[in-house]
Amino acid sequence: MTHRKLAPGKLIIASHNQGKVREIRALLEPYGIEPVSAGDLDLPEPEETGTTFAENALLKARASAEGANCVALADDSGLCVAALDGRPGVYTADWAERQWFEGEKGRDWYMAMGKVEGKLAEQGPDVDRSAYFTCTLALAWPDGHSEIFEGQVHGSLVWPPRGIMGFGYDPVFQPNLQDGNHDVTFAELDPEAKHAMSHRADAFNK
Repeated sequence: MTHRKLAPGKLIIASHNQGKVREIRALLEPYGIEPVSAGDLDLPEPEETGTTFAENALLKARASAEGANCVALADDSGLCVAALDGRPGVYTADWAERQWFEGEKGRDWYMAMGKVEGKLAEQGPDVDRSAYFTCTLALAWPDGHSEIFEGQVHGSLVWPPRGIMGFGYDPVFQPNLQDGNHDVTFAELDPEAKHAMSHRADAFNK
């Protein structure tokens, strides 16, 4: 398959997650691309009914490309834990879903991190704590053309959570750094350092 070149200009980021939008914006701006989030355009969030990262990323990218009649980029990413047979995986965000007061739904990432840790703790002190973040990017054009790119970053899970600079599961994920420094979590890393080595950066490089 021949890859279609993404031209500078407006690009819809098919996400309502501001943390994710900030990371994607930082990765794209050097290339003359002007990212606009689906949330800013009041585009609806499609239900993520796919069973793989690629299916969900394509669902979101196509919905935004059709809704805005513009090229759209969607990211579906998640945490895959070896001892949990790859879970939470494609259901990474679902593990954070919570009913707030008066029926309001929201995401509680501290609760989600605790859920992962609880399942690891059940397996005893010698449990394999290795994990990786994976990111699948889908680009969709209004004419129906689409492309997929995947990236990963490997590391291990720590407890308790540390750091305030990331989002999602970042405070419990310690990446395997090339310089041998293994004792910082994604949420303790300077955002630029994280951007340079993250699963999202790996997918963007591709």
